[in-house]
Amino acid sequence: METDDVLDGAPTADTAARVREVIAAAGVSQREFARRVVMDPSKLSRSLSGTRRFTAAELARIADEGRVDAGWLLGARAREKAAVEPSTGVEGGRPLQIVRETVRLIAEHGFHAVRVADIARACATSSAAIHYHFPGRAELLEAAVRWCMDEDTARRAARLAEADDAAAELRQLIALQTPRTAQQRRQWAVWLDLWAEAARSTAVGRLHSEYYRQWRETVADVVRRGVAQGVFRAGLDPRAAALTLTALIDGLATHVLSVGGPSSAAAADAMHAALTTHVTDTILAP
Repeated sequence: METDDVLDGAPTADTAARVREVIAAAGVSQREFARRVVMDPSKLSRSLSGTRRFTAAELARIADEGRVDAGWLLGARAREKAAVEPSTGVEGGRPLQIVRETVRLIAEHGFHAVRVADIARACATSSAAIHYHFPGRAELLEAAVRWCMDEDTARRAARLAEADDAAAELRQLIALQTPRTAQQRRQWAVWLDLWAEAARSTAVGRLHSEYYRQWRETVADVVRRGVAQGVFRAGLDPRAAALTLTALIDGLATHVLSVGGPSSAAAADAMHAALTTHVTDTILAP
């Protein structure tokens, strides 16, 4: 849940301008800065335009990322930006480390089993330090889900950029979705938990449902390009093909995750082979 609580007094009309300064000094896009501070890009945009207030946690993360004093962001101190010492420890319990550890713990123990105390222990810090950046468990879990989705989207975009045509793009997507590595297995473990949340229509579940819609549309776009390039079957329905392929990926990946030990590698190979056969038989041009 969002809160309008702030640090060192109430935000001034200059807070958004100061945040813009921090983003400009970082030398990155607004969207990339939002990713770095684990914030929904649309919320950052609305806060900068004045239609929404920054929360205390958001200002803390912005100050931390920009190496500035949170009081300066709020206009509570009439002085120049004051650099702060980098946090200590393993990334010192900074937002991205906190979020990464949260994702790891969700993958290992399940969405509802993760406690703030567990995250603090994994980050070698205190629960108070976690709450400094994320006031509530719900906000922290939402930030973790968003980060996980952003990382998946970035990896997917990088893979697609390497492909020469739509057929190669589809092969790259299949490879990316086959849980062979420890990281891929963790990602899938998180997705399985989030599907349960989506079925319950929780806030995080709705976020996952929207992300999944975007993922299916990505596959449909690849199919559209393949049909136009002549590498996929003429007359193929992109949305229907994407629905079938993503459903097949989901089912096979669930099976791979249920297989432990040395057998998991063989299960991943079988999944990849089944997906390749499906694409050859139903999508690729004869």
